[in-house]
Amino acid sequence: MKKSLTPLGESEMEILHHVWELEEATVAEVKDKILESRKVAYTTVMTIMKNLSDKGYLKYRKDGATYVYSPAQKPEDVQFDLINSMINKVFKGSTSALVQSLVNHEKMNDKELDEIRKLIDGMED
Repeated sequence: MKKSLTPLGESEMEILHHVWELEEATVAEVKDKILESRKVAYTTVMTIMKNLSDKGYLKYRKDGATYVYSPAQKPEDVQFDLINSMINKVFKGSTSALVQSLVNHEKMNDKELDEIRKLIDGMED
């Protein structure tokens, strides 16, 4: 069995993105969002959302018989942790190796390169 580079699978990330976008969401609301692009069973979404709650990425409150989920962590904190984990596993902790790989292999347009330059210049100030 192939081990994932991150502690979250594709479906978990997809659901997290929908909850981040909606800010609060029921299983049915997330299922409806996913149905816009592909088929998915209610029970699948329910199970994944419960797993995300167990892992500390989502929290929930009960509204009658319905569970209403919301982010347990800020999206940018989750994204940083996932990227940091990937950098450690793939690039032995070297952020510069990640950036070199992206610059050398990605087809970045001039606008994206300018944005990266501005970020770096801003760090130096």
